[in-house]
Amino acid sequence: MAKPDWQVFQLTELVRAIDRSTVDFHEFLRTPSMSCAIYHLPAGSKDMQTPHDEDELYLVVAGRGRLRVNGAEHLIVKDTLMYVRASCDHAFFDIEEDLTVLAFFGSAVNSTLSSLAL
Repeated sequence: MAKPDWQVFQLTELVRAIDRSTVDFHEFLRTPSMSCAIYHLPAGSKDMQTPHDEDELYLVVAGRGRLRVNGAEHLIVKDTLMYVRASCDHAFFDIEEDLTVLAFFGSAVNSTLSSLAL
């Protein structure tokens, strides 16, 4: 069966599907070039992620905390958008209010596509 050319997701449904009582990571889309997930960290919890091989873009949809990237710290609140380069050491911490983020992971692209962006 062929994969669909497009899909539609409703943020309210994605948020409703997460387990708010624990750290929850729910990937809702994976293609050869990208993946997307919703990530939830309750207040006071610890982010256990390690650097990954993909560039990443986070959008905070709820909550308040901090993000550490290669030793630099950043306050994050609802509507904060953050880019983290592949292989950077990063983690959420000091989560004051339940934190829910959309995480967009991009895979490496070939050099032809990269040169088009320049």
